[in-house]
Amino acid sequence: MSSQEIPEENLPAEQDTAHGAVKVADEPFADPGLPPHKPRIQDIDERAAKRSERAVAFLFTLSMLATVAFIASYVIFPVDKIVFIWPIGHVSALNFALGTTLGVALFCIGAGAVHWARTLMSDVEVADERHPIAAEPEVRAKVMADFAAGAEESGFGRRKLIRTTMFGALALVPLSGVVLLRDLGPLPEKKLRSTLWAKGKQLINMNTNEPLRPEDIVVGSLTFAMPEGLEEDSHDFQKEIAKAALMIVRIQPDDIKDKRELEWSHEGIVAYSKICTHVGCPISLYEQQTHHVLCPCHQSTFDLSDGARVIFGPAGHALPQLRIGVNAEGNLEALGDFEEPVGPSFWERG
Repeated sequence: MSSQEIPEENLPAEQDTAHGAVKVADEPFADPGLPPHKPRIQDIDERAAKRSERAVAFLFTLSMLATVAFIASYVIFPVDKIVFIWPIGHVSALNFALGTTLGVALFCIGAGAVHWARTLMSDVEVADERHPIAAEPEVRAKVMADFAAGAEESGFGRRKLIRTTMFGALALVPLSGVVLLRDLGPLPEKKLRSTLWAKGKQLINMNTNEPLRPEDIVVGSLTFAMPEGLEEDSHDFQKEIAKAALMIVRIQPDDIKDKRELEWSHEGIVAYSKICTHVGCPISLYEQQTHHVLCPCHQSTFDLSDGARVIFGPAGHALPQLRIGVNAEGNLEALGDFEEPVGPSFWERG
């Protein structure tokens, strides 16, 4: 389309043919202004406004009920319960209930606020000129006056039902975070003070799953053992082995410096907890010349010839020793449990 075909009033600029420059018009596009305000049905019909008020209150109330259901889910559903939900499949009943109820609670608060704003709050658009960031006292007074007017137009003071249910929904939702503290788990009570080791339980080689005999342990070797009866495919294997894992070395009796260590050994075979007393890493590095074992995580070093005392690193105390002997079948067995909790220190330990 040529310039002759464009209506003159739609041309945004005038061209100076003498110099080839373009002169921009002062107001190329007229300000259309705000469209005329059209009242909503809630503005002219109080019954419609009441219906909207009840709808908003219903959403806030539903949010409160969903929050209560969220809290109740912790009591109703066990942690290990699995259910089939179509089309998701098999999921944790607790996780599904928590996600659904918390999602409904938050959605209803948002939906209630949006419905309130769209149907009951003032929808009159107001144009205001831009002003410097540092407001003048008159401007601040105007802002406060506008805020007061907006609060009055929102009906927040007059519509007590909405105000009460909104406060209730907002007050209950944070309780969800308090209940989440339950995921920290129950207090350990006495569970960390004992392991599966008990008098008469045989030492099972973790590589062969066979009972260990004294002749299986040679000087300079490092062997790992677990209690008799603990199976690797059991559901609590990881929890129990984390406390009961054992390392066994054979030291010449003359090289053992600690008297109790010698008494609790069998022909120089000593059994110590494999769990480092710093942060619970498994110890797996053994130096046969010095009888030192090293934790690979933070380099805590223990002397197995001297009661497994700490000689280097951040570990706080020696490795617990397990008293062992030989049963009638000639297999190594425990003569009791560890006399102190294994692994790192904890606040209940005293």
